[in-house]
Amino acid sequence: MNKYLTTFISRIEELQSQGDRYFPSGIFPAFRVNKLIGYKRPDTTIFFSAISAFTLQSLRGKQEKYIQDKIDEVCERVISNYPDFQNKDGLKTYNFWKTKPSRHFPNGYIFRRYEHFRIPDDIDDTAFVYLTTNPTQEELQWLKDKLALHANGSKQWIRNTYPEYRSLPAYSTWFGKNMYIEFDVSVLCNMLYCICKYELPINRHDEASLQYIRSVIETDRYLTVPFRCAHQYPRTALIIYHVSRFLAEFDPELLSGVKKKLITDTIGLLEKTESKMDRVILSISLMRFGIKPERIPVESFTKDDFKGFYFFIAGLLTAYENPLLYRLSNSPLVHMHWICEAHCWVLLFEYETLWNGLSNN
Repeated sequence: MNKYLTTFISRIEELQSQGDRYFPSGIFPAFRVNKLIGYKRPDTTIFFSAISAFTLQSLRGKQEKYIQDKIDEVCERVISNYPDFQNKDGLKTYNFWKTKPSRHFPNGYIFRRYEHFRIPDDIDDTAFVYLTTNPTQEELQWLKDKLALHANGSKQWIRNTYPEYRSLPAYSTWFGKNMYIEFDVSVLCNMLYCICKYELPINRHDEASLQYIRSVIETDRYLTVPFRCAHQYPRTALIIYHVSRFLAEFDPELLSGVKKKLITDTIGLLEKTESKMDRVILSISLMRFGIKPERIPVESFTKDDFKGFYFFIAGLLTAYENPLLYRLSNSPLVHMHWICEAHCWVLLFEYETLWNGLSNN
């Protein structure tokens, strides 16, 4: 038995909440922070718990029985929380925060008091819930139809993107009839992963979403202006992590032309990045393609090595389509970073699993 994997899964299990004033039983504690203004709040979100469950489940088949059982127990506790984050009217879409009643910006002092800051359900959290449960064919078809209703051009057109993308009928990050349209390359990869996993028919919205992913790689925009390509995952390393996961698993024909470039860019970024956790996720991305980079001593990592690493953000001005406000939306002053120690250990678990797989082969 791999002692590092055993250590990582034990740490993940220890961090899973037993139930307290901030985090219900089964949730992985997360925090929203902005160090520039001295802001930090405990955040009761399903996002990190759902993405952690998805990652662990996807690696389950590569583990020994003891760890498989641990993964099942951890994921079962996560999944028990999903109903609290389901659409407020009972539809099968899911929210970043609790919905009945809305608990947007939980444990805060200002934003939680105003309906203006309540967000609709999103395709990212919805994708991870569907990926970690067993939806029926009827539910999957309903989701596909629902996605089309909120795709670009169905009710309104995207404005906060480059002109050549404004007519693409790709999926928007958000559900909600009055919500603006937004493209996020990483979010699109997560929903397309769900669509491909369940072998749902590919339609024009799927193809347009793939075209967007391909274009931001071909044009180098994901390298030079990652925030414009992914408001929620606005760093190149995070975009690479999501695109490589989807591309390595399903190898869609529309993305075949950018695979070599993606790998080359990843190798180049890995050679110069100094962030330990960025090196981890870039190495994971390469190992998905069967490339074994230099070993990272993840077995010696402590939570201090996670400092400064964030996996997800919210830009408080991205909702505004006024050109001046949108230009200001890239400022770190108006960004909230979400951090989660447990998810960092999940990433180390993923790294070690893939490293062992390549070593054994």
